[in-house]
Amino acid sequence: MTLALTRELIARPSVTPDDAGCQQLIGDRLKKSGFNITHLPCADVANLWATHGEGAPVFTLLGHTDVVPPGPETDWESPPFEPREQDGYLYGRGAADMKGSIAAMVTALERYVAANRAHNGTISLLLTSDEEGVAVNGTKKVVEYLDEKHIGIDWCLVGEPCSREKLGDVIKNGRRGSLSGVLTVSGIQGHTAYPALARNPVHLAGPALVELSRRVWDEGNAHYPPTSFQISNIHAGTGAENVIPASVEVSFNLRFSTEWTERRLKDAIETLLQKRELDYDLLWRPCSQPFLTQSGKLLDAV
Repeated sequence: MTLALTRELIARPSVTPDDAGCQQLIGDRLKKSGFNITHLPCADVANLWATHGEGAPVFTLLGHTDVVPPGPETDWESPPFEPREQDGYLYGRGAADMKGSIAAMVTALERYVAANRAHNGTISLLLTSDEEGVAVNGTKKVVEYLDEKHIGIDWCLVGEPCSREKLGDVIKNGRRGSLSGVLTVSGIQGHTAYPALARNPVHLAGPALVELSRRVWDEGNAHYPPTSFQISNIHAGTGAENVIPASVEVSFNLRFSTEWTERRLKDAIETLLQKRELDYDLLWRPCSQPFLTQSGKLLDAV
């Protein structure tokens, strides 16, 4: 059952924020087990809240139906949205992150209510298609909806893949913060034959990017690995090989520990850029804050 559902989900090209019908499939299936299904779309994002039972305590399984873009399909051994089994493994975009987990959670919910029709409290499933993207119209909006309905979640288990060698060998009780930005450095466009008449923004941005990427932001702590700065995309130029570009756009991401705050990270980066005397614009994306659950019944249970 789990494998078949995973294959069905992988076959739906739900590149963020597109859900591609995954939540409708899951909702229709859970209805047959007596779940109440609420679809909570927000802008171009699909969200689902499924519940069985009533009252407290509320135990929630949390996941996302969107996947990251597959990149060039020519780099894949088989089409990314055509699930393929080989040597005991299932291949396809989202197999691990996290359609396999969603299928397992759905199957577990079905089996649980079949064996425990009159269970105490509420068991629930929260899904969004806005986890791999900017993540502003997904889980946050559902939580706001639940707050308006005076529904509190007592325990939440996130199905994100974190195992290393075998299932369950790593269980995480928190996450790092995530801060993304888009840096645009401006120069003066010109012909590569006359560099003295131009200002190459790629060359101007280079030293700052090297300094940011080489910086030791912290050593981490007992709960988090060191903070990391990674460049994810660089775009510049017209495509012509003999034109010095007018600007360069750099997308980057920091995964940060509790040694930093959002404000301090932004200040550190902006100070470095100002020191380099660059002509730049910096657009910050919404920040995901780090959190840590240090104790509680659910943590003790797992």
